[in-house]
Amino acid sequence: MSGRPRLSAGDLLRVGGSGLRARPARMVLSALGIAIGIAAMVAVVGISASSRASLQEQLGRLGTNLLSLAPGNSLFGGEAVLPPNAGPKLRRVAGVHQVASVGALKDLSVYRSDKIPKGESGGITAYTTDLVLLTTLKADLAAGAWLNAATARYPTVVLGSTTARRLGITRPGPHVQVLIGDVHHTVTGVLAPIALAPELDAAAFVGIGNARTRLRFDGHPTTAYVRADEQRLAQIRELLAPTLNPENPNEVKVLRPSDALTAKQAADQAFTGLLLGLGAVALLVGGVGVANTMIISVLERRGEIGLRRALGATRGQIRSQFLVEAIVLSALGGVAGAALGCMVTAGYALSQGWQTALPLPAIAAGVAATVAMGVIAGLWPAVRAARLAPTQALSIT
Repeated sequence: MSGRPRLSAGDLLRVGGSGLRARPARMVLSALGIAIGIAAMVAVVGISASSRASLQEQLGRLGTNLLSLAPGNSLFGGEAVLPPNAGPKLRRVAGVHQVASVGALKDLSVYRSDKIPKGESGGITAYTTDLVLLTTLKADLAAGAWLNAATARYPTVVLGSTTARRLGITRPGPHVQVLIGDVHHTVTGVLAPIALAPELDAAAFVGIGNARTRLRFDGHPTTAYVRADEQRLAQIRELLAPTLNPENPNEVKVLRPSDALTAKQAADQAFTGLLLGLGAVALLVGGVGVANTMIISVLERRGEIGLRRALGATRGQIRSQFLVEAIVLSALGGVAGAALGCMVTAGYALSQGWQTALPLPAIAAGVAATVAMGVIAGLWPAVRAARLAPTQALSIT
């Protein structure tokens, strides 16, 4: 008993692949549209995932149990002040582990030397600080040494990372000095950037004893930093302002610095959504390109279609052939785009010093989406090819 000729899956792939190999330039350009869309989507998701992983690692290292207290507004609209004994008061709160405070030295600017015009201060603020500031903020030194009980009494200074860059100082030393007010201070250290208190990067730190004797410090801190028990952080946060100023707790602002990093991440995620939308548009354009390529292929190959139909190929086999071509074309673009997106993600993460987080579910979903798009883009051209009668197709040639 004779039957219709049958094509196995391997035969379909070979036949579909031969159609693509016959026009390599067109195949590459069509696959490129798909690849760009998938690469954009994978890279956006991968970079976002790497950024989140880096943030979680950073917060895990720095801790989310840091609170900062700053003066609010007084009852009459003026700026309030923190009490001079803010540190001892805050340490009385159960669950508080560390307290460090800084006090801005008002009307004092920091200069590289006395040759710098007074108006060119570079936005640098001089602060007096507790000796435990570094451990409280989990900050690091880039060079030199932090203040200690001895150096805090003398005209010595430690520079924030931004301050050191603006003043052109990379290494501290006994002959490296800056001018604070009208007093020369020897630079003993330079800090690395402080992740949880970036406002202090543009600061110059002196000891409290030195500030009182030489720089007219009034004793009022401008910011206090508190490390507290993370399990009781919400309750402790409610107690800090009343403890510091029982009569007017509303004059004390209590903030959580790690919230700023989380808010930045949320903003980055919103931007990521926009970029994903652009990647989806690019993917759609690539799908349209595949559909256009397949339609042109059907028009150009009507003679081949008529000959195959005359030799016994069924409508289903013709339809399957062109559908497989569209799927293979889209899949090649999807795989190439996924690989390119992974390379972009890894390269960008390494350039930022992040750990690379490749979004495997997103990669798999992207490749699957390209296959689905290949089915959609190739379905109508495949049906159109299958409807061609052998006599009609051969007569056109």
